[in-house]
Amino acid sequence: MSVADRKKTGWKQKMVAETVEYYINFTYLAAVLIAFIWYRRLILAEYQIQYQEYWVPLIEAAVLAKVMMLGDILRLGRGLEHKPLILSTLYRTLVFIVWMGLFSLVEKTIRGLVQGKGLGSGLETIASKGWHELLANCIVLFVAFIPFFAFRELGRVLGEGRIRTLFFRRREASIVETSERIKEI
Repeated sequence: MSVADRKKTGWKQKMVAETVEYYINFTYLAAVLIAFIWYRRLILAEYQIQYQEYWVPLIEAAVLAKVMMLGDILRLGRGLEHKPLILSTLYRTLVFIVWMGLFSLVEKTIRGLVQGKGLGSGLETIASKGWHELLANCIVLFVAFIPFFAFRELGRVLGEGRIRTLFFRRREASIVETSERIKEI
């Protein structure tokens, strides 16, 4: 196999891996955000208030999944990789909540600039939601991201693909592979 063939194969494998990672991120975020929207819709229905922004979580999930991948490229939240998994998981969760909050602020500011509302429109838009809603959003995302990053950190420690092997292959084969990997650690 020539060097050009190896580079081409490596490029294709990387694209496939990144696409799979994107769709995993998207699926998880979409599930969480849709559940949160339905929760909001059902609470508001109790007070006869209509809520009709059902498509918004899918767009948010698509954008935030890419923002999460960008955070990974920037190696955000990697400061505690050699600490116990609970610490690295909670740290990455907190760092990514802040990262997504900053992205949301920038996105709302750019949207405000495009609409001619000025530079402070991002903060104004976020502040107009009220502290209760902002705090509720942060709490829900923080709690939702804990298992997400716990699986990612566990996968990092066990080795790439081990978690998927445990979930999507026969147990006998995956348990033997995983127990051998744990012995190495």
